[in-house]
Amino acid sequence: MTAKTYSTAIIGIKAQPIEVEVDLGVGLHSFNIVGLPDKAVEESKDRVSSAIKNSGALPPQRQNRRITVNLAPADLKKEGSTYDLAIAIGYLLASKQIKEFKSEDKIFLGELALDGSIREAAGVLPAALMAKERKFKYLIVPKTNIKEASMIEGVKAIGVENLRELIEFLEGKKEISPAPPVSLKDLEKIDYPLDFSEVKGQEQAKRALEIAASGGHNILMIGSPGSGKTMLAKALPSILPEISLAESLEVSQIYSVWGLLSKNQPLVCLRPFRSPHHTASKIALVGGGSWPKPGEISLAHRGVLFLDEIAEFPKTVLEALRQPLEDGKITVSRAQGTVTFPAKFILVAAMNPCPCGYYGDPEKECKCSPGEILKYQKKLSGPLLDRLDIQIELPRVKYEELKTLKKSETSEEIRKRLNKARLIQEERFKKIGRPIFTNSEMTSSETERICQLDEAAESLLKKAIEEWYLSARAYYKILKAARTIADLEEKESIGQNHLAEALRYRLKSES
Repeated sequence: MTAKTYSTAIIGIKAQPIEVEVDLGVGLHSFNIVGLPDKAVEESKDRVSSAIKNSGALPPQRQNRRITVNLAPADLKKEGSTYDLAIAIGYLLASKQIKEFKSEDKIFLGELALDGSIREAAGVLPAALMAKERKFKYLIVPKTNIKEASMIEGVKAIGVENLRELIEFLEGKKEISPAPPVSLKDLEKIDYPLDFSEVKGQEQAKRALEIAASGGHNILMIGSPGSGKTMLAKALPSILPEISLAESLEVSQIYSVWGLLSKNQPLVCLRPFRSPHHTASKIALVGGGSWPKPGEISLAHRGVLFLDEIAEFPKTVLEALRQPLEDGKITVSRAQGTVTFPAKFILVAAMNPCPCGYYGDPEKECKCSPGEILKYQKKLSGPLLDRLDIQIELPRVKYEELKTLKKSETSEEIRKRLNKARLIQEERFKKIGRPIFTNSEMTSSETERICQLDEAAESLLKKAIEEWYLSARAYYKILKAARTIADLEEKESIGQNHLAEALRYRLKSES
């Protein structure tokens, strides 16, 4: 007697269907799970047995049968406890304790508690996307995950609280209506905690952050302690454009894999802001592990990754950022294969100019030796600095600026300008036919075609390349930043003033 049900495995951030085959053979009682299960999957037999018993059905240990559960494809490693539900239903079908039903159009996800209740599962959103793609009709999930499952139209999401309720639904004894589709507009509106108007002074830094947000450029802020670097970085997400549904689905898949989506907020409605501590490991930052999972750079996808005191991060960790900063993705290679995670984020880095923090401060003397200052600043390699489009120094905030009652621009006012610039970029990239959102994502050939300079700007750029020995990467970074500055002014061509401002933000890496 055999039965087959379906569940899912998460590979990277994508779901793959898993066939759960249950066979009851003649022999002494045994319960074996095969198909490269991890420890959590192997322990499923104990959870399933108790849940079936406490739901009023005959458990496996009460039947003198040899039970074999195969998770196919058998050469793909399986992890986690979300196979419990599919295994339990498969066993009940094979032992003929429930009526036969059409199982090939249903996916089961959920961990079983010993009393038969169904616990929250991770990876429901990728499973829903896969179910739609593979034309499964039903996605049966824990009731706590129902909003997440109903984000994808075309799949009927059924939320159940316990195994007994699911059995009654499958036998037609109880009707459970599929959850209505949920959109971004239906979700609770959340505001950013910090507004740009709350930051006193630092107008030049605010301008640089506006350019970075508009074109998706990476930025480095250097300043003495208390100059406002952290506060500015935390305020940056408040001026970014509202996240679109396509972007939200991209980001929400990553958060779903980690189990970070709440039952009341099944989609990421705000652009992410991630700020890992400088003690974070390389795997924590870029992703990986024996079962590869996305890291902080992927959790910051379509948002902001803030590295405070970037010079305090281990050099090997910082150098691991070079490829994702260039490509907008990170590929993790392991013996069993490779997994690619999206990682298109705005890197905001902050650091002091020296170990004591006061090198170059006009009011407080630096106590560091020249060797200590040089060693500290060399913690950021040239290739990494080359990938930071905008580099600015923040002066000390004066007393008059701290006490002023004059209100600076709010995040909403800045966002209006930024939205116009993003709209210009969106219309431009529609003609290219590539799914990109910002100027920073352009290839070198696209940059040459789109970033046309007038005669004065061309002359200025040539002079800068010859005098500062700019790299080819820096050349394209400057053009992209100048294009963003021109977009903010709604100008068709890049003028000398746009290029001059972009060049001013490159002096750190070229000095």
